[in-house]
Amino acid sequence: MKTLYPELLPYHSFFLETDSLHQVYVELSGNPDGIPVIFLHGGPCSGTKPDHRRFFNPEKYRIILFDQRGCGQSTPFGELVNNSTQDLIDDMEAIRQRLGIHQWLVFGGSWGGALALLYAQQHPQVVSGLVIRAVFLARHKDLAWFAGDGAGRIYPETWQALLASLPSQYQDDFLAGLCDLLWGEDETAKQQATRAWMAWGAHVALGNWYQPEKLPTLITEQMVKQAKMELHYARNHYFFSENQILDNCPRIQNIPTVIIHGRQDLLCPLEAGMALHQALPDAEYIVLPNAGHIAQGAEMIDALVTATDDFAENVL
Repeated sequence: MKTLYPELLPYHSFFLETDSLHQVYVELSGNPDGIPVIFLHGGPCSGTKPDHRRFFNPEKYRIILFDQRGCGQSTPFGELVNNSTQDLIDDMEAIRQRLGIHQWLVFGGSWGGALALLYAQQHPQVVSGLVIRAVFLARHKDLAWFAGDGAGRIYPETWQALLASLPSQYQDDFLAGLCDLLWGEDETAKQQATRAWMAWGAHVALGNWYQPEKLPTLITEQMVKQAKMELHYARNHYFFSENQILDNCPRIQNIPTVIIHGRQDLLCPLEAGMALHQALPDAEYIVLPNAGHIAQGAEMIDALVTATDDFAENVL
């Protein structure tokens, strides 16, 4: 099985100026003359991490990571004004143009995978390939699964704890309740809701790897801002229309695409991966029987590194 490439440091980083108050952190690692690849993190608001560079052969790839608006090292952290899906797509295109890249491989998982598909559908001529992990389509039924009568049946104890953090009038619309608390003035209620939201997301994403004792005991302002950004996107339906990704797949039929999805993924159930493959029948579709949502575990890492290695070999 293939494993992550060795740790490496960026050889260059900069902040992309935008036409708003946002400054977007961008870093480059690997081979400056290699195949350009851009990594799109999930979330929204999770930010990039050093291990994200390690899915790519540093001798063959020019590895580009960036923290989406309000995330990671981008500033201001947690800023929601001028922070939408189209803004992120525009930032990606600005990064590509600034770096003088003609075409690049676009690699993303979960929310990052949705962003990758939306970007490719707007700019198909500049995308040399797509690697999509843990397909997230942001349809109403996808949100209902995570934030309604779906995953809560799998982890009822954590779901009930989340509902218990809200006033009783919000039991049937917990997203509205969370938003009211997080944008409200009651600091204690805000921290309790943030803690419950973090626990819920972690449990569903990590599955059997979830360890509640490792959750932070102190809820910081940064954690509250991260939760608010996640809800900012969710309550705005991620700033694109129902079925937009699937409906626009004809625009990207000719882009080499690999779809990788874990059958044990309870945050983004496998049906979404199958739906995307049906819309992109020429894509390579890989179902990992023992993998879950996150880009960890031997099976998932092997599939992702193999996908990038194969792309590099085919390009070269």
